[in-house]
Amino acid sequence: MRELAPGLWHWQAPHPQWEEGEPWDPNVSSYAADDGERLLVFDPIAPPAELLELAAGRDTTVVLTSPWHERDMQTLVEQLGTAVYSARPDSAQDLMDKWGVTAERAGDGSPDLVWLRSEAAEHWRPYTADGPLPSGIEAFEGREPNDFVLWVDSHRAVVAGDTLADFGNGLEVSTRWLREGVTPASRVERLRPLLDKPVEHVLATHGGPFDRADLERALS
Repeated sequence: MRELAPGLWHWQAPHPQWEEGEPWDPNVSSYAADDGERLLVFDPIAPPAELLELAAGRDTTVVLTSPWHERDMQTLVEQLGTAVYSARPDSAQDLMDKWGVTAERAGDGSPDLVWLRSEAAEHWRPYTADGPLPSGIEAFEGREPNDFVLWVDSHRAVVAGDTLADFGNGLEVSTRWLREGVTPASRVERLRPLLDKPVEHVLATHGGPFDRADLERALS
């Protein structure tokens, strides 16, 4: 775990579902923002001992950029009793509408956040682009209605899950996970208001961290 700037932390760990031939690096990133009282943890994977020690003395909250980035969120909930802010997983109807799958294949909907929803629902704080989110965080809808790019005002940081990523060509709105009918240009237009923010850090969970110049190139 390394400090990128005062109170801004980064660490990496291997993604358990990475397979040979994937265009993205097997090591993915997680981040945390600390203001001395509140610790925000974004898309946590393999929380290091240093993070757990820091979190024990803070009001700690987990924020997920998407429900499928739950990663090792359960560890923090079980050990620290943290609240978890996340968009809602896709329902069966969402899966049918987005991907054209049959009702049989859609089943009960996405398996994301099953443990949180069923066994620790009191810790779940669902949010949309309109909130609610911890104070100082603003959400911008990304490649899907439940995949967000976050602005963290206290640290002048953008946090991105799958919408802004580096798959070998630098930070970009990648076409890899865009469904049919959704264009990179439409996502770029949606995210351009981020350039009105005083961005210093771009914390991508695939690749990164990056800086404002990288964001400007990605949204040009």
